[in-house]
Amino acid sequence: MPALSPPTVDVHESFLAAMAEFVAEGRGGPDDNSMIAHELREFSSSWASPAGFAGYVSALRARALEETPRPEGFVPSTSLWWAEGAEYYGRLAIRHRLTPRLLEGGGHIGYDVRPTARRRGHATRMLRAALPIARALGIETALLTCDTTNTVSRRVIEANGGVLEDERDGKLRFWVPTA
Repeated sequence: MPALSPPTVDVHESFLAAMAEFVAEGRGGPDDNSMIAHELREFSSSWASPAGFAGYVSALRARALEETPRPEGFVPSTSLWWAEGAEYYGRLAIRHRLTPRLLEGGGHIGYDVRPTARRRGHATRMLRAALPIARALGIETALLTCDTTNTVSRRVIEANGGVLEDERDGKLRFWVPTA
């Protein structure tokens, strides 16, 4: 059964296949502001080599540290991968605190499941496994957002106790207890 773990080089081949799936569905373009898109633009040129991928894994792990330099407006975030052995299924990031921008539309937790692994409950289980980790980071109630048209993500959030607060600029905003 898959589990959350820190990013690891052990899933290199499967990770590359997953990123190709995301690109094939149109992710990574200039108008895409998702985690996947940002990482495709920033790191994809180095992923093919084992050393480049190891550098990417190290950079993701470092983002959780308060002292790691980051762009203006970015906060520490813990990246976790949903994997089983060498098989990569998805990823999740827990932002340690909210900025005004994250409060409006990004929230504490974002997640993605690779296209060929969708509709099997991975996102629901991944989010459920992340909530105690968010709690350990001091987040008592996590903000999660999704597009108003993303009924699948809405169901994932609600299945994990999410309570709808409101809609802002095409995003639904839910508060999810972490305990």
